[in-house]
Amino acid sequence: MLEEVEGWLTRRSWSAADRPLEQLLAARDGDPHRGSVSVVLPALNEAATVGDIVGTIRRELMEKVRLVDELVVIDSGSTDATAEIARRAGARVIHRDAILPRLPAVPGKGEVLWRSLLVTSGDIVCFIDADLKDFSADFVSGIVGPLLTDPSVQFVKAMYDRPFGDTAGQGGRVTELVARPLLNLHWPRLAGFVQPLGGEYAVRRSLLERLPFPVGYGVELGLLVDALHTVGLDALGQVDVGVRKHRHQDGQALGRMAAAIYRTAQLRLSRGHLVRPSLTQFERGEQGFVPHTYPVDTEERPPMCEIEEYVSRRAA
Repeated sequence: MLEEVEGWLTRRSWSAADRPLEQLLAARDGDPHRGSVSVVLPALNEAATVGDIVGTIRRELMEKVRLVDELVVIDSGSTDATAEIARRAGARVIHRDAILPRLPAVPGKGEVLWRSLLVTSGDIVCFIDADLKDFSADFVSGIVGPLLTDPSVQFVKAMYDRPFGDTAGQGGRVTELVARPLLNLHWPRLAGFVQPLGGEYAVRRSLLERLPFPVGYGVELGLLVDALHTVGLDALGQVDVGVRKHRHQDGQALGRMAAAIYRTAQLRLSRGHLVRPSLTQFERGEQGFVPHTYPVDTEERPPMCEIEEYVSRRAA
């Protein structure tokens, strides 16, 4: 590990307990310019978990204390009761396709996160995945804490243990097999991030609006790499929030995720074009192995500060 990264780990890695709620509230009350907070949950068929997450954030961080100013669920086209449950639990729910309708939406998590900037107003935007189980409000307060108490911090990721079934520390297979090797080899200054692909992170809007968003699974890697180049390592941090339990994807879904992440990295390394941006996987059928080919996410949305509707809204 680079000496610079070792120093960064000491300065920019914290625990959620390092900044209790009382300290965060005092920081906001003492300086109104510390920033308002928007929490965004991208959701696609997460009826089993989204209600508990929304309910916990609203109860613990909006009603008992006023740390979160805005709670929005962006529905990616769920076919279950995700939108209804989230709305009932206290979130403002917006369908992805209703945002920036002049630009047809494409499937993908990054697309939803990008569009969320147009329908939120917080100076700090906190993204939380909607499939978390046993959710704690520390996931939010922990990662927004450094942004509220230290003006030099721009981007904070959650770090946590990811159990796989009953086995501790074995989750995050794409992280260990794809993302961590890529970062260590090509962006070694980011080697200190425990969960570089984690979906829980808080960022100042002033930074987010300057970054391009890969539309698919590569969004977390892309934002992290681009943030490093935009504001430097010392503006980035991470906070330990304990344990993250969520729905695990099967091996083939992970393969598609890995391909999108690799593509995101490849674009940032060369800004070139893959000859064949697709991934073929195999499933056993009655007559043997059957190939299935999937496109790899290659599209990226431009920085939001280049979108006319966003600029007009911010100027109003």
